[in-house]
Amino acid sequence: MTDWLTPEEWRAVALSLRVATVAVAASLPLGIAIAFLLARREFWGKQVLNGIVHLPLILPPVVTGYLLLLTFGRKGYLGQFLDEWFGIVFAFRWTGAALAAAVMGFPLMVRTIRLAIEAVDPKLEQAAGTLGASRPWVFLTVTLPLILPGVLAGAILAFAKAMGEFGATITFVSNIPGQTQTLPTAIYSFLQVPGGEAQAGRLVLVALAVAMAALLLSEWAGRRVARRISGA
Repeated sequence: MTDWLTPEEWRAVALSLRVATVAVAASLPLGIAIAFLLARREFWGKQVLNGIVHLPLILPPVVTGYLLLLTFGRKGYLGQFLDEWFGIVFAFRWTGAALAAAVMGFPLMVRTIRLAIEAVDPKLEQAAGTLGASRPWVFLTVTLPLILPGVLAGAILAFAKAMGEFGATITFVSNIPGQTQTLPTAIYSFLQVPGGEAQAGRLVLVALAVAMAALLLSEWAGRRVARRISGA
């Protein structure tokens, strides 16, 4: 691939892989926790939480990016605090691209994991509880092993979404080559200049390959969930 792609194209692909990996790794623990809450617990504000989780799927990505800029920009509510106290900056950095990708992929992750948890018979968890196991231990030893393929499927879908994220990313961190230019924003840039169609075409092929691989892996993981739970 290094011979087929130019250094500029390769940097965009490498940055996208880095952004997507960090986005999924950082959001997965929270995604599992929220999916479990939505699937197994009843509490005040549950529907509000569910709405907030799925909001990025409904809002235009540019709006999501603008809200991230207002919140995590250098002058944002949290951004200024993180910059002054911890030296963490998101706006116009690759870390901001990872944050935007995590936010946009989070609903897909949570929904997939939640469906996997809801497919597990609660009686299995209750049986473990009657034997004296604590709730965290029941989750770790009973629920989590059963839903691992679902967790994998959710992570894969979130990864694919992160690889293809454009609107929120370009609004929040712009399109700086070598710093914040991911695969989708690189394709957009190449299409804006004369003669850039060939470069854009090569990156489109890379995007198609990643998307197809993610779909196939997600389908495989989904079947594993069904077989494992039905055999439990």
